[in-house]
Amino acid sequence: MNTEMENIRRVELKRAIEYDYSYKEAVNTLRTNIQFCGNSVHVIMVTSSVPGEGKSDTAFSLAQSLAQIGHKTLLIDADIRKSVLLTRYQIGREVGGLSQYLSGQRALKDVIYQTNEENLHMIFAGPYSPNPTELLEEELCSRMFEVLRLSFDYIIVDTPPMAGIIDGAIVAKYCDGAVLVIESGAVSYHVEQRVKGQLEKAGSRILGAVLTKADKKYGAYGKYGKYDKYYRYEAAEEGGGGKKNGAR
Repeated sequence: MNTEMENIRRVELKRAIEYDYSYKEAVNTLRTNIQFCGNSVHVIMVTSSVPGEGKSDTAFSLAQSLAQIGHKTLLIDADIRKSVLLTRYQIGREVGGLSQYLSGQRALKDVIYQTNEENLHMIFAGPYSPNPTELLEEELCSRMFEVLRLSFDYIIVDTPPMAGIIDGAIVAKYCDGAVLVIESGAVSYHVEQRVKGQLEKAGSRILGAVLTKADKKYGAYGKYGKYDKYYRYEAAEEGGGGKKNGAR
């Protein structure tokens, strides 16, 4: 009986290692494709159509991956309607956030946090706001992105899902491109086309798509924490003009 349990544990451990390795490789591929989108792409929004597609995990992993190769990176949680990052990453203390800055309650320097990952900084969403659309449309938000561009090599923006909510289209105006996260088999083609149209109307360059929770037949797949997040990076829709090196 003990031998059987040990064999099961070995198999589970092997699978966990394989999943973790494959996930990291998929994130690295995403990072590399982002870098080859050109020297003009520094502020990237990560969005989805509906909640639960793996958008926030993808945004965090991409920011982390960029930071690990030496780029000073900022992750902005712009989902001030229903953020998941604070609870998912078990932040045990009160932190200031984007909603407080945009409403004039805190200075920008007071809502930027250094993480325990070298080169990785974060702006959390902050307390729920009853008027998130108005806050994101404020000139203060536009100025914030202008200031942050001068301090960071890359800025990754986690936005609310876009089906039925306009916030993502507003944020798109401040970004150089968008990555669309799609859960395999969960969202209809027509919904995805509507979201794609929203991004295009906002003038956003669609860099590509990340397919999550896909079958293994898609090749690159992995596991993120306790969540199975299988995905691959679709080739960028627009060609890149070289790899960005160093700070701006």
